[in-house]
Amino acid sequence: MRRLMLVCCLALGTAAWVDLPPAAAGECPGNPNALGTSRVLTVTPGEFTRVGTIQYPDTLPLNNHEVVITFDDGPIPPYSTQVLDALASECVKATYFLVGEMAHAHPELVRRIYNAGHTIGTHSQDHPYAFRRLSAERVEKEVDDGIASVDAALGDPRGVAPFFRIPGFSSSKKAEAFLASKSLVTWSADVVADDWFRHITAKEIVRKAMRRLDRRGRGILLLHDIHPATAAAVPMLLKELKAGDYHVVQVVAAGERPASVPDLVVAHASDAGAPHISPRHNRSMVAHRAFHHHKRHALFHHHKKRVALNSEHRRGFFGMFDLAGHPDAGVAQR
Repeated sequence: MRRLMLVCCLALGTAAWVDLPPAAAGECPGNPNALGTSRVLTVTPGEFTRVGTIQYPDTLPLNNHEVVITFDDGPIPPYSTQVLDALASECVKATYFLVGEMAHAHPELVRRIYNAGHTIGTHSQDHPYAFRRLSAERVEKEVDDGIASVDAALGDPRGVAPFFRIPGFSSSKKAEAFLASKSLVTWSADVVADDWFRHITAKEIVRKAMRRLDRRGRGILLLHDIHPATAAAVPMLLKELKAGDYHVVQVVAAGERPASVPDLVVAHASDAGAPHISPRHNRSMVAHRAFHHHKRHALFHHHKKRVALNSEHRRGFFGMFDLAGHPDAGVAQR
């Protein structure tokens, strides 16, 4: 049996149904009860400019209990590998926003992500500490170099979607204008799970993700595949999504893409244990943690000035986004 794909054209106020091969959970090899990927949403260039209600007025046209799963900051073994294994076991397709220097270091994982059927977007070259403070020239270099690095790692630029997520939601008018000039869709998110918090557990990541999804009813979920807690959380999260009657939607860009790219086999001692990180990438990972720590406090205090938070929201910086639909929920772009 073949399924239908809804291609939503919000700019024109129309929608069209397109035939595509099935992605039913019942057809998942070895797992007839898998969560699966319920449908594919194709984004046409110019149809969307910015998506994700954490920052922007609009998001993807999702039905009730539909979720788009996204991962930032990778790839890095063994955690990206563990996440890919978990997604494959449930036949779930996600969207990855890869950092250029990480893609350069681990091209074999970039190709594995693509050949597993996931969507690949980009997330800058070096994940700068404060993207909104960069000069226009540095913004262009971070965006262009990040795309070039992921293109090179993948081996075929046609496979990289014109999707970009600004590091840490640290948006600016100049950055958004440049991204729009390159016909890149700027992604934010609708739901976060605070998986970059230090010492957060896998169970807490799942609890936060499900609680916030349940309040919104649908949305783009942001996770990070560079953290061990996230890698441990993903199998549990997929089971909870299945139990909660959620349906996974994969987002792809319109246009032709290669069916696959040649695999790369690279031996990593880290595949069996703690990741091997070069001195440069160690500095990058430290910068990522420092960035998220700064982001947590900066956004929290910014939001406190505008909204009286109750005690539950004060316990986590992204508790503010539990206020689904609140007009003050988008703060980072202002």
